[in-house]
Formats: sequence, C-alpha cells, structure tokens
Amino acid sequence: MLGIAQELNNLLLTAMENMFPEAVILATDSGKPLDPQLIIASKPEFGDFQVNGPLALSKILGKPPRKIATDLVNALLAIPSFSELCSPPIIAGPGFINLVLKPELLKSEIRKVLSNPNIGVPNVTETEDHLFPVIIDFSSPNIAKDMHVGHLRSTLIGDCLARILEFRGYNVLRLNHVGDWGTQFGMLITHLKQVAPQALINPDVIELGDLVAFYRQAKNRFDNDQSFQIASREEVVRLQSGDPDSRKAWQLLCDQSRREFQVIYDRLDITITERGESFYNSYLEEVILDLDALDLLVTDEGARCVFLEGVMGKSNKPLPVIIQKSDGGFNYATTDLAAIRYRFGVIFEGDGASRIVYVTDSGQANHFAGIFQIARRAGWVPTNGRLEHVPFGLVQGQDGKKLKTRAGDTVRLKDLLDEAIERADIDLRKRLAEENRSEEEIFIKDVSKKVGIAAVKYADLSQNRITSYQFNFDRMLSLNGNTAPYLLYAMVRIAGILRKSSKQHDTLEKQLHFSEPIEWALVRHILRFDLIIIEVEEELLPSRLCSYLFELSQLFNRFYDQVPVLKAKEPNLSSRLILCQLTADTLKMGLNLLGIPTLERM
Repeated sequence: MLGIAQELNNLLLTAMENMFPEAVILATDSGKPLDPQLIIASKPEFGDFQVNGPLALSKILGKPPRKIATDLVNALLAIPSFSELCSPPIIAGPGFINLVLKPELLKSEIRKVLSNPNIGVPNVTETEDHLFPVIIDFSSPNIAKDMHVGHLRSTLIGDCLARILEFRGYNVLRLNHVGDWGTQFGMLITHLKQVAPQALINPDVIELGDLVAFYRQAKNRFDNDQSFQIASREEVVRLQSGDPDSRKAWQLLCDQSRREFQVIYDRLDITITERGESFYNSYLEEVILDLDALDLLVTDEGARCVFLEGVMGKSNKPLPVIIQKSDGGFNYATTDLAAIRYRFGVIFEGDGASRIVYVTDSGQANHFAGIFQIARRAGWVPTNGRLEHVPFGLVQGQDGKKLKTRAGDTVRLKDLLDEAIERADIDLRKRLAEENRSEEEIFIKDVSKKVGIAAVKYADLSQNRITSYQFNFDRMLSLNGNTAPYLLYAMVRIAGILRKSSKQHDTLEKQLHFSEPIEWALVRHILRFDLIIIEVEEELLPSRLCSYLFELSQLFNRFYDQVPVLKAKEPNLSSRLILCQLTADTLKMGLNLLGIPTLERM
C-alpha cells in the first residue's frame, strides 16, 4: 500500500493547496510545509486510512476543524483520480477524514503482491541510497567475559534492524564493537604471564570458561595487591607500544573469547563483523588534533575536555566530556569519536557510511548524546548523514528487578538459551503425548531448538524496546497470545491446508473473488506489510513488525474459523487459497526479518 499512500498524500496536498491557498503562505512563512497527516486507520471499521490534517489546519486558519474537513473532502472529490482510488470520504469526530479504498483497487494490489517475491516491499537499489553503507553497531561483549543476558537485547534488536535494512536493499555493515582494549588487559596479561606462562606457547591450555574465572582472579589481585597493580599498569604501556609478548598474550585472550562468542552467535543465527576498540587505536591522536584545531578542546584539571552545549553539570556549568585524561591516556569517548570519524569516512580509508545506528542500553543515552553533539560540532557528520542511538530497557526477572540467577549472578546467555530449548522440549513431548502422536527423536530435538530460540527472540523483540520487560519462560513458550509459538503454529496450520490442496501456488486462478468481511480484512492487512517495513526502517522499532505479524495470525485464524477453504467452490476456493499462500509468505518473510525460521510441522 506504500504506492497508494504516497499517491493519496499527493492528492491531499493538491486539494489542500487548492482549497486553502492562505494556509500554504502561512506554512511557508513558518518553515513547516503543509502535511495532510495521512496514517493507517487505527481501527478496520474506520477504513483504510485516516487524515488528521484538518485539526492542524484549524490552528493555522482559525476555523473549526470539521468545516475544514468538509471543504477538503469537496476539494478531493473534484479531483477525478481520487474517485478512482477511494469511495466517498467520511468525516468523523471533530474533523478526521476516513478513506476507504475501492475493492477493485485492493484486488489489483493483491495481484501485484502475488508476483512480487518481497511481498510488495520496494527495494532501494533503484535509488542511490544503497551505494552508501548503513552501519549497525550492536552486541559488543567484552573479551574474557561471558556473554550474558545484558547482551541479549542489543544482539537481537541489532540483528533484526540489520535484516530489515538488508531486505530493503541497503549495504549494511554489521559491526561488533567488542571491548578488546584498555587497562583491564594489563591486569589480564600480567596474571597470564605469572600463572599460566605455558599458554603463550600452547594456546590450547585455557578455554573461555577458565578465562572468566581467570578474569575474576586477576581483578581480585589488582584490587588487593599494589605490586600487581604497578606491574599491570606497566604491562598496559608495553601492550600499547607493541611489545611482541604482550601482543601475543592479548591476541590469545581475544581468540579464546571470540570462539565462545561465535558459539552463541551461531545458535542465534547472527552474522556480525568484529571491529573492536583496538581497531581505532591509531586514529585516537587525530581526534585530539582535529578538536584542538577547531578550538573545541579545553584543558580542565589537566584533562582535555569538550564542554557540551546546553547540558549542565552539578555546579550549573556546562558538562565536560573528557577526551584525553590528565595522564595522557584515552577513554571510551575518544574511541567512539574516532569510530564516528572512520565510519562516516572523514578519514580517507573510512567506511563512507550514510547512517550509523548504535544499539545499546538506555543507560548509555547521555554518553552518546554527548558524543554525537561533539561529532556534529566538529563537522564529522555529513549534511545528510544520520547518527542514531537505539536505546533499550532491561531484561527483568519476575520480581521486576534485573534478571539474575538465584545466587545473584548475572544470567549467562548460554544458560538462558539452554533452558529455553529444554523447556520447549518438555512442552513438545507433553503435547505429543496429549495428542497421542509419535515423532522421531530427531524431529523433537529440531523443533525444540527452533521453538526455544524463537520464543526468546520474539519475547524480546515484541516488547517496545524503550521499556524494560519481565522475562517469563511460561508466557513466551505459550501457544496462546503474542508469542513465537502462536505465530509458528499459524504457519503450520497454513502449511497443512496448502499440502491438502490439489492446486499449486503458481496455478491458482488470478480471478479474485472475495465476498466475506474477514477476507477483505485479511487482504487489507497483507497489503500493509510494506508500510510496516518502512515504518520500522525509519523508527527502528522491531515491536511494530511483531504486532503486525501477531495481528495477521489472529486475522488468519478468524478467517480459517469463519469460512471454508478446501471445501469451498470456485472462484472462492482459489481466492481463499491465495489468501492462505499470501498469509504464509508474509508470516515467513516477517519472521525471517526477526531472525526466526519457520516450521512445516510442530
């Protein structure tokens, strides 16, 4: 429906300009162009689209919104092409205009979708937008530490956004900005050299599980042993100056961590390119030089800072962002600024990105707001470049607090996924027993794995990312409600119908015949898929796609309950099978964009 929405928007603008020329002048003077405020109707009974523009126009013109709506409808009806698209508009409430698309237009759009493998979603390769990379910065675990539940949301949201932008045809660069540098490595390398020097000769001596305990041991020594602290700081200097033994130890720690990270990424079916903090080391000095040349750097108590505009600190003075510490060292801010310069291509060998999206928890919102302000003031963000932070809330336990184990430790991501699969396995075996079904063990294991992982992914992505949510295995694995199993079961039901049909998708009649309200409701919802994808691309809210897919599944289940499909006569049979196929195609595509594979049976 994207094309129709754009055409309607243009017709509405023409009607507004014809009927209210004074509004055009006032809007031009204010720098805010006229906007019909065309949106998808909030409820099906209101029609296909809703026009909210008359309410805004009433403030500009000082006239009642209902009078403006009436005049706007008359202007629309005077445009011949409008009547080819819509039935006569209906004015509702204080001045809303409801638009209902004509049935033949909807049928025409369904035929277009039938022949479009992307379910009608346009591809940006037809424009220049795909030539410049879009960077999604997500996941970002720390070397020598487990991936834990705190990495879940960044990893899943980032992957979903990358999938949607890739689907649209953008050149997406998925970056994993791992914590692989900094003072903690002096501590780790010193400890490694002292307690496991053989690891430098035989890298197979330690594994990540040992490294996590190893990190705790090193941290304990660093906190309680002054001589170890001094040795660790000296080791940092050797590492940063390129000492071969220090670099070898550092590389060993990184490699061991990467292998375990990759196990998690493989289980989640996530592709990501590592480009850690260490990558930007050689560009840190340039950040200082650039900011100094622009007179943005100020020395404050020995540290080199940029004071933010419009952001006040505790003493009611502009808040500083430290770029270089008083001891000459760099920090996260320096690395993040170097990354922005590189990613936008400020330096010759950079990425030349058009859009950079950072997916991190909301606790880092102030950090990125400060970094983005500095980058813009320094001129490192291109005129049309987009620099966005995608914040998200916490994963909470049943008590509403941050999810932890009974012992009070942070939940390891590996353990969480294991439990999801185990619970899905138990649920499946119970259901098979209740249905008196017998399945091979390989089938049970495969379905349990896919449903368990899907349940975790969907439970996370279906939440508004801005808010926290409570993690509940029973709820997310339920076959009822807004869950992955519910959507997957709808797919299984449709697959069963299509298997029983003697007609193949490519031989179905194209003479569409829809006679029931539920059929038209399903048609309309399928046609909105492209609008939802564009909306998620712009607003970076995966939950919008989840809501759409849940509503699609609900509509299909009502359709299946209310009208016969396989027992229907022609032309209803072919038309209803087409709706089944299009629903299945849309669900499969949508779930794939969430990183969830579908099943033929479950």
